[in-house]
Amino acid sequence: MKRVSIFGATGSIGQNTIDLIRRAPDEYQVVALSGGANIKQLAQDAIELGAEVAVTCYDARLDELRNALAGSGVDAQAGSSAIKEAAARPADWIMSAIVGVAGLVPSLEAVKQGATLALANKESLVAAGPLLMRLARENNATILPVDSEHSAVFQALIGEDMSAVERVIITASGGAFRDWPIDKIRTATVADASSHPNWDMGQRITIDSASMFNKSLELIEAKEFFGVFPSQIETLVHPESMIHALVGFNDGALMAHVGPPDMRHAIGFALHWPERRKLPVERLDLAKIGSFTFRAPDEALYPALRLAREVMELGGLSGAVFNGAKERALDHFIAGRIGFLDMAQVVEQVLSQMDADNRLRNADITLDTVQAADHMARQIADIKSKAVAA
Repeated sequence: MKRVSIFGATGSIGQNTIDLIRRAPDEYQVVALSGGANIKQLAQDAIELGAEVAVTCYDARLDELRNALAGSGVDAQAGSSAIKEAAARPADWIMSAIVGVAGLVPSLEAVKQGATLALANKESLVAAGPLLMRLARENNATILPVDSEHSAVFQALIGEDMSAVERVIITASGGAFRDWPIDKIRTATVADASSHPNWDMGQRITIDSASMFNKSLELIEAKEFFGVFPSQIETLVHPESMIHALVGFNDGALMAHVGPPDMRHAIGFALHWPERRKLPVERLDLAKIGSFTFRAPDEALYPALRLAREVMELGGLSGAVFNGAKERALDHFIAGRIGFLDMAQVVEQVLSQMDADNRLRNADITLDTVQAADHMARQIADIKSKAVAA
């Protein structure tokens, strides 16, 4: 029986993971589940799956979680230290799906114990890719990507020699504003940015999709995970969201991963790896679909893509700064303090200030330095956001 833990269990990735586990309950023993404010869902899943521990990230919600789990035998915990302790509990397979840099610590704890890490938390690689990959090597841990794009690349590379890879193409839906003119995007509201045409995701990820900050994180992820050069990574807008990624080889061939826009495919691949098992996802009727469309992204509309390329070239702690500044700029946009396109401006200003004298690119990457860079980036982003709004 495989021992599994799910961090970010109440989010869309976590719920889809639970859906797959629920379909084969005799194969899995659930160790830990973590969530945020949705205490009812967290407790319900923990009881149903017989988890050893359920953790909410909010200390103030501990009593509520304890009451919801009363009499179930499931231990209730709260706070970041409890999440770290839960991630250190022995498990064979750990899903890291907490949104934001808060997901880094569970990812690190998973690889430290030599577990298989199913990685849906982009920030783990963006902020601390070299650290995470080094710890995985040292502890013989396996990291399997769960982002649909990176899972697609991973699958296209099975049996292939990385030296034969010329290019990695990450596709993007284009988000809510893919057909909007830039003048209209300048005045886009939070409500406008919070509706994705293809995916059912949380508000923050949906807005990141509209700005392409989400895709920018994925470009950096691809560099860190697959060890390719920034010049080898491309982006294409593919509105149908059915070709998740392509890999180009030195003989001119392109290997494309095609599937329905259903996260259970990437999750299921990671859950069952190295086997490929039947999954409850739609089977595509290509004749009915008829055609796929592609177009190059306009970086005037999506400045986050340009910033991501700068971060990939800089290396060091620039990824941690990029992500921290992005998260705070997003907070300010959601609160109505800055405009949609102001987010990229804030992030660029933070990167510029913090890389004075090459401080970011020459820094050591440890958990402490990553967390310090993230903290400082957020503080500076607050200052820059106020200046932009003035």
